[in-house]
Amino acid sequence: MIIRTHAYPRAGLVGNPSDGYFGKTISFVFSNFRAEVVLYETPELEILPSQKDHSCFNNIADIVRDVRLHGYYGGIRLLKATIKTFYDYCQDNQIALHDKNFTIRYCSDIPHGVGLAGSSAIITACLRALMAFYGVSIPKYVQANLVLAAEKNELHIPAGLQDRVIQVYEGLVYMDFAEEIMTRQGYGNYMPLDPALLPRLYVAYRDDFSEPTEKFHHNIRVRFEQGERKVVNAMRFWAHLTDKVRQCLLNGQTDQVGELLDANFDRRRQIYKISEDNLRMVEAARSTGASAKFTGSGGAIVGTYKDERMFAELRKRLGKLNISVIKPKVFSPEAKART
Repeated sequence: MIIRTHAYPRAGLVGNPSDGYFGKTISFVFSNFRAEVVLYETPELEILPSQKDHSCFNNIADIVRDVRLHGYYGGIRLLKATIKTFYDYCQDNQIALHDKNFTIRYCSDIPHGVGLAGSSAIITACLRALMAFYGVSIPKYVQANLVLAAEKNELHIPAGLQDRVIQVYEGLVYMDFAEEIMTRQGYGNYMPLDPALLPRLYVAYRDDFSEPTEKFHHNIRVRFEQGERKVVNAMRFWAHLTDKVRQCLLNGQTDQVGELLDANFDRRRQIYKISEDNLRMVEAARSTGASAKFTGSGGAIVGTYKDERMFAELRKRLGKLNISVIKPKVFSPEAKART
C-alpha cells in the first residue's frame, strides 16, 4: 500500500507575528501549491532525497545559486525530526507501534524561504503519513503542537503555532493564543471561519528571494521577554487588529479589511528591520490601490484588491520586480471531503 499525504502553504491574513507572543491571528491555506509525502512499506527504513537534497551540480555558479535559494539544508532533516517527534509522542503516551519498516520521500512546489510555511507543510504531510502507516489517531490540536515541536525543539527554528494550526486544520481559522489559555490547556482556541466570508485576495511572492525565519525574527523574542514596551504593545495591537478583521468578516464589511491589513504591516515596520526588497514589494502593491502585508516572515505578501482591473495592474507592476501574483485557492476541509 502506498500512502500519499499533502499539506498546503499558508498565508497569515492578520495578526502575525503575534502568534508566538500570546497574540491572535487569522490565517488560511491555499492549494495553488502543495507539499506531498509518499510512504510505503519496505524491509528497511529509508529516507529518499528530494530535488532540494541533491548534491550534483552543473558548475560552481549552480551550487551557489542553489544555496542562495534553498540554504544549506534540504528537507531530509524535516522528515527525521518529524519521525523522532512522532515516535517520542507515542512512547510518552504508551501507544504501541508495529515493527514494519518503510521508505519515505517528499516533494514540494511551495516557494521556498518566502514566508509561506513550506517547511511546516512538509512536516505536517509527514506526520499525516506516519499516522496513517501506524494507524495512530492524534487530535488536531496535538498534531499542531507536534509539528511545532519538530521545528522548535528538534531543529531549533524560531516558530509559533499559527502555521502548524492552519496547516493541520486547513481552511480559514481564527486563533487565540492568550497566555492564560495557553497556560491552562497547552494550546490556543481555534475557530474555523467560512472562507466565503473573505474579500478578494491576492498573494505575491518573489522567485529569487530567500530569508530564513530565524533571521527575520532575530531579536524580537529577546526584546519581548525583556518586556520592551514597543514590542509588547505591538503584539497587543496585532491581536486587537485580528479581532477587528474577524468582526468585519462576520458582518460582511469586507471593504474595511484592506486598511486593517495595511495597519498590520505598518506596525511591523516600526519594530522589525525590513529589507529593501521586501519594502519595494509592499510599496509597489500599494501603489495600485491594493492593500499589502507579509504572509509570514517576508518574501511574500497578501492583500485585498478591488476588481480585475486592479489585479491586472498588480501583476503588471509586481511583474517588473520579478514577483509572481496569484489568486489563492483557499483549501477547506469541506472541499477535501467532497473530492
